[in-house]
Amino acid sequence: MTQVKAIETSTTWELRFGARPEADGSTVFRVWAPKVESLEVKVLCEGPRTFPLKEIGAGVFEARVPEVAAGADYFYVVNGNERPDPVSRFQPAGVHGPSRVVGPEEFQWTDGGWKGIALKDHVIYELHTGTFTPEGTFEAVTRKLAHLKSLGVTAVELMPVAEFPGARNWGYDGAHLYAPQSTYGGPEGLKKLIDACHREGLAFILDVVYNHLGPEGNYAGEYMPLYSEAHKSPWGAGLNFDGEGSEGVRRYFIENALYWLTEYHVDGLRLDAVHAIADTSEKHLLEQLAEEFHAQAEALGRRAHLIAESDLNDVAVIKPSSEGGHGIDAQWSDDFHHSLHAVVTKADRGYFMDFGKIEDLAKAIAEGFVYCGQHSEFRGQCHGTNSWERPGEQFVVCIQNHDQIANGYWGDRLSRLLRPAQQRTAAAILLAGAPNVPMLFMGEEWSEHAPFLYFTSHTDPELGRAVRAGREEEYTAFVRGEGETESTIGGFSDPQSEITFVRSKLNWECLSEQPHAGMLAFYRDLLRLRREHPQLSNCDKARTRVRFDEERRWLTVERGDETGARAILLCNLSNEAREIPSAEGAWRLTVWSGDQRYGDALQPAPPVRVEGERAIELAGWSAAVYVNAE
Repeated sequence: MTQVKAIETSTTWELRFGARPEADGSTVFRVWAPKVESLEVKVLCEGPRTFPLKEIGAGVFEARVPEVAAGADYFYVVNGNERPDPVSRFQPAGVHGPSRVVGPEEFQWTDGGWKGIALKDHVIYELHTGTFTPEGTFEAVTRKLAHLKSLGVTAVELMPVAEFPGARNWGYDGAHLYAPQSTYGGPEGLKKLIDACHREGLAFILDVVYNHLGPEGNYAGEYMPLYSEAHKSPWGAGLNFDGEGSEGVRRYFIENALYWLTEYHVDGLRLDAVHAIADTSEKHLLEQLAEEFHAQAEALGRRAHLIAESDLNDVAVIKPSSEGGHGIDAQWSDDFHHSLHAVVTKADRGYFMDFGKIEDLAKAIAEGFVYCGQHSEFRGQCHGTNSWERPGEQFVVCIQNHDQIANGYWGDRLSRLLRPAQQRTAAAILLAGAPNVPMLFMGEEWSEHAPFLYFTSHTDPELGRAVRAGREEEYTAFVRGEGETESTIGGFSDPQSEITFVRSKLNWECLSEQPHAGMLAFYRDLLRLRREHPQLSNCDKARTRVRFDEERRWLTVERGDETGARAILLCNLSNEAREIPSAEGAWRLTVWSGDQRYGDALQPAPPVRVEGERAIELAGWSAAVYVNAE
């Protein structure tokens, strides 16, 4: 078992490795490379010049090279082979090309007054930089911030942007953890975007991958003992977080988190698939990362959060370390997505076989996890832990995200699976019912019809063929299992094809057309309600009461806050009109999903005011939000 220790964090924290330009016109090159036999730096400016690096202890090599300023390109020469810097701040020519010297103080930030926002106040908007706009750049995302601000979200979350091969990728094949994707705009483009987010009052969350590195352009293993001999992962050998030499590998990833927090002013990190991080150390990597990340945020005087993706339904991920947990601030709640998706779409394959009852959805709303130790048919074993005692803001909930859309292999969004009335009902449950942190996926707010498909652009032909063949094999097995044909589902989408990428881009020109304009108006109204009525956004599970009728397919969620303000969401989850009980008190209608301004004029319409605990007739697949009358 490996013992680990933390380093001190402070406002003077700086990245100790990589290339750092100095005031005297020189650049210090420093790299942790205990595996190398010989190491030089080859500077490409003013004709190639090569300088040896001297070991200064503990496998760390260093060289101070005169007359090398920011903007200079360089390689390390590792055992005779030219290789990029494993801590490169910029890869302008891609994953295999030279690294570029970047001065961390070059960018002029304007967000000095920004302190971040509380976790409970997050309404997250997840987007993929390359497909969010026609241009597919950080700068183009910046031009759309006015739309996000008017929508009413409070945080922007980018899918991973660490340099990946080619120009088309989800981001989970990143090979250079410290280098923002060059085709998106590189370091300056990302900093401008984050600065603009803060100027608009929007928090910025970055999706990072600490469970593996991409298969192409990843040379870190030539420098350090990156991979474990004891652990495997879905991507091959596991990362070495607990074996010989693991302290340096742990620092490689933890320093990356501190780098984004300090040099890029991020307000949070989304940690990809933490269940795939194998670590038997006395202190788990996640716990150490959380301690140092939170300490550095405090030293900087900012609020910053860690949000995990975990498949385990284990509250140990989000419990504080004082209670035996890892100290992560929040995690995605797959159970909320799966239970709601199964109810509205009737999906019953794969993990959806564990869901489908309104009772499951009610439990997800009330508690967080549906599976808290009982038997899972899909997994063939007991699954999960009790989540009732964890605060509501520790669960991030959604009805769509990048994974869940693309898991169907043809990338259909809910707009392709549901009628607009059903989509609006699901959105109401997300934004007015769940006492959690809601998350939207780009284009969801206007019922975008474009698919979101899995795409790559590996430059290694053999790897590209392997990715294509693997995806096609999965797809074929999936289709045969469902008894469907290519003619009914649109056929296989080659992840290496540029067409697959282009098909996944959003259609911004349709926002003024129906049903898109109506859906956008509905989302804006729901988010406005959350701002105007804090009882709808307070994440207070103890003041949330859920009722349902499985047979008649209705669900109600009553919300409250410490001031006595109340709200109630009524949902008809059937095709027929239903009488649904309200709650004791006087109620005023604020939003009804069947209103004609949202695209449909459903009947019957609910009453504007209600006195006492009486039944309210709601049209099929509709939702109404009432607040207590003044």
